[in-house]
Amino acid sequence: MSTWNANCTKTIVLLCFNYINGFIFIFVLECFSKMSYANQSQTLNITGQQYQGLLERVLFSTLIGMPCCVFLFINGTMLFTLRSKPVFRETSRYILLYNLLFADTVQLALSQLLYIFASCRIMLTYPVCGVLVMFTKLSNDISPLTLVLMSLERYVAVCYPLRHATIITIRNTGVAIIVVWAISLLNVFTRVLLLLNYPFEDLESLQTTDVCSSTTMLLEPITNNYDKAYTYFLFVSATVAIISSYTGVMVAARSASTDKASAHKARNTLLLHLVQLGLSLLSTMHNSIIQSLSTVLQRLVIVRIKNVFYVFIYILPRCLSSLIYGLRDQTIRPVLLYHLCCRMSLSCSTKG
Repeated sequence: MSTWNANCTKTIVLLCFNYINGFIFIFVLECFSKMSYANQSQTLNITGQQYQGLLERVLFSTLIGMPCCVFLFINGTMLFTLRSKPVFRETSRYILLYNLLFADTVQLALSQLLYIFASCRIMLTYPVCGVLVMFTKLSNDISPLTLVLMSLERYVAVCYPLRHATIITIRNTGVAIIVVWAISLLNVFTRVLLLLNYPFEDLESLQTTDVCSSTTMLLEPITNNYDKAYTYFLFVSATVAIISSYTGVMVAARSASTDKASAHKARNTLLLHLVQLGLSLLSTMHNSIIQSLSTVLQRLVIVRIKNVFYVFIYILPRCLSSLIYGLRDQTIRPVLLYHLCCRMSLSCSTKG
């Protein structure tokens, strides 16, 4: 653990440095290819527009890539923290948090990978794009279902404090997480079956005609309808469960036998879960919003809006869990800060 702490700062610096270097290398190559094409066609005006688009992509990619690297580091540190002590590994609440963080981190990494492909205009084949999209869907479905479990756990802790230890056990928590993964895998399996019905053999090439995204894999109306129906059902059910838990906690808070401080903290936690669920819902409705705006706005404006949406409804929500629990939880906070600051706290205590 001490070796990891000593090298964590170097790791994140090297990660961000390599990220920027990779982007610069790719975009410089693309710039030279476009300049070569411009010399052959002798259209200076078009060349200038293309170079401006390239420069803007480099700027957006760097501004978006750096926070993503930082958030991936924070989430990775939080995951490491939740496995570093027995109290985190043997408490149901922290086990659920680990599952949520794991799904969010995978979702963030895959989203950033797809963003890099889109920025570099790399066209993937349908099988490769399908695999990436299905893993993204899997991690995206796990997050709201885990939020429901965490809300129910807080509801039981406040409304049934004497039975909490017998209901919320490690075994029951493990079973609940398995059910969450099973539901998410079943959804992915259904999507794969729908995709296999598409006549890929009639295509001239398996390479996609647009950048890889979840919209690219909506090849038939039935796939699109299933995607909308499942998304709406999932988030309506999750919203009802979280609101019901919040209502139960509010009612229990008015009881004289309930711990007021615990009920107040649980109420705030459930509100944060509701905000997280709302942001997750926005990420799933992202494609519908973009499609509606594309009918009235130019493509360049749409691209810029997609970049802004990507930051606020894809990147930031995936780091909320680390920030919320890392700063609010008195058990996690000192351990997380120790790992984030590497050996700073150790040096300060040695000097003291």
